[in-house]
Amino acid sequence: MTDTATQPLAQIITARLTAALDPTHLVVTNDSHHHAGHLGDDGTGESHFTVEVVSPAFAGLSRVARQRLVNQALADLLKTRIHALAIRARAPGEG
Repeated sequence: MTDTATQPLAQIITARLTAALDPTHLVVTNDSHHHAGHLGDDGTGESHFTVEVVSPAFAGLSRVARQRLVNQALADLLKTRIHALAIRARAPGEG
């Protein structure tokens, strides 16, 4: 990947998911401030995130399969920089 360590992690997540899933809707929320001082807080302010993503790539897939696609796009970040990731993944037209 061509990500740089100087970019905010939310921007990197957005770019990765956009490239991998071509979403029609994507919101990346940094929830780290809710976890300050807790296990997994590395002090960077970029450790806990929520992603809301709507993509045609999810059509016909189970919730677990959708989460796997998101996790694959962010695999190296999940190993090194993201402690917790909440995923809300839907196909277009789903509530």
